[in-house]
Amino acid sequence: MSGNQSPRTASGNYKLWFDITILVLAHLFLFPLFLLLCTGIPILIWLEDRGPVFYKQQRVGKNGRIFSVLKFRTMVKDAESRGPAWTTEGDPRVTRVGRLLRRTALDEMPEILNIWKREMSFVGPRALDVEEQKSLEQMVPGFENRLQVLPGLTGLAQVYDSADEAHNKFRYDSEYLQLMNPWLDMKLLVLSVRNTVWAKWDRRSGKTSDANGVLDFPPKDGRQQETAKEGHAESNRQL
Repeated sequence: MSGNQSPRTASGNYKLWFDITILVLAHLFLFPLFLLLCTGIPILIWLEDRGPVFYKQQRVGKNGRIFSVLKFRTMVKDAESRGPAWTTEGDPRVTRVGRLLRRTALDEMPEILNIWKREMSFVGPRALDVEEQKSLEQMVPGFENRLQVLPGLTGLAQVYDSADEAHNKFRYDSEYLQLMNPWLDMKLLVLSVRNTVWAKWDRRSGKTSDANGVLDFPPKDGRQQETAKEGHAESNRQL
């Protein structure tokens, strides 16, 4: 960890009641939809290649605590042995169902369990895997300051950072730490639902039109592609 001074962080005392309220209301009013997704997605994943439905990964949370997350599998088995380290547009290792799940972010739906367990919040900096967190702490001074709050299922960087680049991620997350409040969280949740409904999560260039209304700096175009570590995790930690 570096010795960089942490930015002043807004109070996150509202997080517990905010998250619990959203969880309870969502389960009450969207239960039929949750039931359909929680049964339909596993069936579709299994039918495509008869492979495991989930994969398990270690992530870094608040104050550096390591916790486990489950995600719906989106890549073929042994993906790391079938291509380069970085995925590319139209990568054949991403399954057909997985491509849809990525564009709607429904592959992260099982992480709702981590919100119930208070390992995550609905809104906050993205929880990175252990190796990536360590690597970016070496690359970006002060990057560990993101870990002052619970990581989020969505967040300022997730919604607005079209480049998915380390320095941009840190700038957005630092901005969120200073601005976080229930109204900002609600706005980010609404924008996230919009991205899911319109399948825009894997079309990052389509998500930047509102950014200037929140931040003083616009995100860059393009997107850093996800590594095949997901494929490695899927093939070695499948459930």
